Amino acid sequence: MDTDALTPGLLQDLRATRPYPALSLTMPTHRRAPDNAQDAVRLRNLVAEAGNRLDADPRVTHEARTAVKAQLDRAVAEVDQRRALESLVIFADTDGYQIWQLPRTAPERVVLSDSFLTRNLVAAKAGAQPFWVLSLSAEHASLFSGTSDGLRPEPGDGFPLTAPHEEPNPQREERIGDTPSTYSSEDARNFLRTVDEKLRGALAADPRPLFLVGLAPALSLLDEVGESAKPAVGRVAKGTTADTTAPELLKELGPALEDWRKQAASRIQGRLDNAHSSRSFAGGLDEVWLAVREGRAGLIAVEEHFDQTVRVTDGHLEPVGPDVTPSMDGQVREDIVDELVEAALDKGCEVAFVADDSLADHGRLAAVLRF
Repeated sequence: MDTDALTPGLLQDLRATRPYPALSLTMPTHRRAPDNAQDAVRLRNLVAEAGNRLDADPRVTHEARTAVKAQLDRAVAEVDQRRALESLVIFADTDGYQIWQLPRTAPERVVLSDSFLTRNLVAAKAGAQPFWVLSLSAEHASLFSGTSDGLRPEPGDGFPLTAPHEEPNPQREERIGDTPSTYSSEDARNFLRTVDEKLRGALAADPRPLFLVGLAPALSLLDEVGESAKPAVGRVAKGTTADTTAPELLKELGPALEDWRKQAASRIQGRLDNAHSSRSFAGGLDEVWLAVREGRAGLIAVEEHFDQTVRVTDGHLEPVGPDVTPSMDGQVREDIVDELVEAALDKGCEVAFVADDSLADHGRLAAVLRF
């Protein structure tokens, strides 16, 4: 699965307490040759380590050990190296497994617990800046899931939708923009009411910024008959059909997406500047970590590719070199930034990923404090 599949409901399920052992395996991967040649070897080594951990753990019964190993083997057999991104995460317990391929790196790790390790998934989704795109006309509506990696159709939540009564030659009408009778019909109004209802459900299940693509009459009518599309962050007045592809939509969306990202970056920088002036600012990993743990952070901004291995000592974080690993020191955390992001989101803090080097003067991440 990809990060845009991580809905709040699924995250809640992954975090739920389950019979021990719930096995989480994470490792960095590579998108292209020749670097990706090492991934299969590293995965085999981690699977062997997981097997040894299961064998040596007195809390794991023979039946549970056999079942988890079998689920892990099935997961490994299903891993598609051709779809590799920056990391691989596998969850396995006695009842099943999940495979996640993430656009954000994760350290090599095998964890046995009573719930799955979700911090890397949560951080990867936050960093991917997910958004929704609704492609719309009086005859069809399709929902697409977008991230910083691209756009893809999102079947589900009632989408795609097709109007029960189509006007003659609707694609020709959209191409030439001659659709007054189409958008004034009661059939069109009823269809867009259904679109509004389904869109409302999708946004409730997974809130994201929304972009709309369609002819102006379609977008106006959707606003008239419903409420779900009114907060859209971007609108592109361009006719679409049921056959419009994700690459075609992405091309049309390019300027709107770029404008949205620039505005978001500008707002984040403005909030950081204001916080710095008003002394409600924290900078650097240790200060921000402490603010997040105490629930004082209202916003944290993190450079996109910032990662740091640290040792946790008396509630503070001490950076350590790459030669120090958790296997050598149990207080060492390789994925502390992802852990911080997950903790911040859990406490209702807003998280924003910003351009590399934009926070160089503040230790690569910063926070706006609530108090």
